[in-house]
Amino acid sequence: MREGWEYKKLGEVASSELGKTLNKSKDTGKLYPYICAVNVLWDMIDLTILKHAFFEKEEIDRYSVRKGDLLVCEGGDTGRSAIWEKEEPVLYQNALHRVRFTTEMEARFAMYCLWHLKNNGQIDQKYSKGVTIKHLVKSSLLSIELPVPPLSTQHTIVSELDKINELIRLKKEQLKDYDNLAQSIFYEMFGDPVVNEKGWEVKKLGEVSMIKTGPFGSMLHKEDYITGGIPLINPMHIQNFKAVPDRNFTISKEKAAELCNYHLKINDVIFARRGDIGRCAVISDKEAGYLCGTGSLFVRFERKLSSVYTMYVVRTTSFIKELVSKAKGATMLNLNSSTMENLRFPIPPLPLQQLFAKRIELIEKLKAEVQQTIKTLETLLASRMQYWFD
Repeated sequence: MREGWEYKKLGEVASSELGKTLNKSKDTGKLYPYICAVNVLWDMIDLTILKHAFFEKEEIDRYSVRKGDLLVCEGGDTGRSAIWEKEEPVLYQNALHRVRFTTEMEARFAMYCLWHLKNNGQIDQKYSKGVTIKHLVKSSLLSIELPVPPLSTQHTIVSELDKINELIRLKKEQLKDYDNLAQSIFYEMFGDPVVNEKGWEVKKLGEVSMIKTGPFGSMLHKEDYITGGIPLINPMHIQNFKAVPDRNFTISKEKAAELCNYHLKINDVIFARRGDIGRCAVISDKEAGYLCGTGSLFVRFERKLSSVYTMYVVRTTSFIKELVSKAKGATMLNLNSSTMENLRFPIPPLPLQQLFAKRIELIEKLKAEVQQTIKTLETLLASRMQYWFD
């Protein structure tokens, strides 16, 4: 705690209200867009996808977010916060706390304080309730202790942290530009994979690859899972077209040996076979030897197909729509090996695929440099928050 700074509970410098509890059985009033927890990222509100619900006229003011209000996630990633910066108000639902500050505290200063408390584990361990799913209830939120230095000091700290945060944002935009460039190169070289306007040879995926689903759930039991063993790749471990293992979700070498038919090799492409079936990743040398999880399936190609080319095919909007249309299941979409085997796949000449893969390799190297810069800046941001708030 900094000498000379005053410390107060959040409830002493702000008021908080949860949004509307939505009830589909009472669809009266007028249909309005609203924001929920999925729209709130750290220091950013993503309006790409907005849900709609019915609100009565008398509810509009009560459940409106005004410019300068801080929105805090009540459940899931508890404490995740962002400020509504637009002049126009927006409605919100009960997965979010709307926090309005007195003149003692700047909203952005409070947001950075909460971010720091989230980073050091206090939001989850000290203030959030629940075992399997955490919740940050109103009384806990308002009990969080925050530093309240003079407003001039708050402005100075916010200005410094904002500059670092803006650099991070710009670098993340650069990553998106590289991804867009890669996708543009794909379409320029190969066209749409479903329309196939370039007239490439088309074969069923099963004719040019071996497709295998992960092990049945009965082959793995609760006691088989350990920390620090051989990772499994389930849909939750496929992120941004990369396999990202959880070191706490692994099995022993002995158990992995029993499941040798499910070992992943370099250039295999692993797919989520249920739920978000558009997820996929190419297995690199770092992930070779991991296991295909129960919720996934993998495709091992013949030499006619480059795995990098294949991954970009399945990333296209048209191909994902094709996957969804072929998937089974009413409540949760599910892919099986026979469905995958019958998918029609364009096969351009292998040298052209390899040329594309080389271009993507160059882009990935540039992305890796940017990602390292982002990591460095995020470390700097965390260290400066620690300096100011610890």
